[in-house]
Amino acid sequence: MKVLPTTLLFICMLILGNALYSQGDKTLCLKAAERGIPIICQKPLAPSLKEAKEIAATISKYGVRMMVHENFRFQPWHREIKKLLDQEIIGKHLHSIHWRMRMGDGWQEDAYMNRQPYFREMKQFLMYETGIHLIDTLRYFGGEMHTVFAKLKRFNPNIKGEDSALVVCDFNKGGTAIIDANRYNESICKNPRLTFGTVLVEGNKGSIRLYEDGKITVQQLNEKETVHSYAFEDRNFSGDCVYHTQKHFITQLVSGKAFETDVTDYLYNIITLEKIYESHETASPKKMDDTN
Repeated sequence: MKVLPTTLLFICMLILGNALYSQGDKTLCLKAAERGIPIICQKPLAPSLKEAKEIAATISKYGVRMMVHENFRFQPWHREIKKLLDQEIIGKHLHSIHWRMRMGDGWQEDAYMNRQPYFREMKQFLMYETGIHLIDTLRYFGGEMHTVFAKLKRFNPNIKGEDSALVVCDFNKGGTAIIDANRYNESICKNPRLTFGTVLVEGNKGSIRLYEDGKITVQQLNEKETVHSYAFEDRNFSGDCVYHTQKHFITQLVSGKAFETDVTDYLYNIITLEKIYESHETASPKKMDDTN
């Protein structure tokens, strides 16, 4: 009987989370932890790694369960790609993942005013707000990363943060991920917010491609590209991934099983994000264990 009201309470908190943490407010999470209430909280969890660790420490102290609402990995095409990778459809060894994103919502003089005007004031923008989703999904596909190298730019002079990013990430298990993203230039697809770009995954036996309409294809080496059949609904936001994220939270809460984006595990996303900004500032690669 305790699960339903608890869940409803923190779905409400979820909606507020992004705005709250953009202001550095961790009060709600700490108050909930002190009361022993399970938490689902919007990404990117906190403005800094230090604050994120404070939240995680408080969660551990009170023995509370907490999941970060990281919904991109719950988009149906990403779940399907993960299945294909686990089935070794394109081999055991990952070569590369190339994520190309062009949103086209950030070139206007009044960019972001109609949807999320606070974007314009964020000194860290593209990677902090959108790129954290890509980092989490890439970890979902390829595992932990050991080194990142980043070059960030601002194309629109009317905003304060970066709106373009080229990031290279090396995985511990082998393979490299490339994030090639900007919110300035446009896509030719009907709805860029469906998949948030195209993804090409290459392995030792072939390739998996995600198109911007949700289509997935597989191309084995020396064979033609074929469409992979799977089902998804183009409803609500991005394949109804918010619903699937919240469903995961409730299911795991009831069963007692681990959340995929448990707060402790999610700290690795924040570490990666901070290393990306450090890499840009120093114009040099950064290792995850590099404290300088």
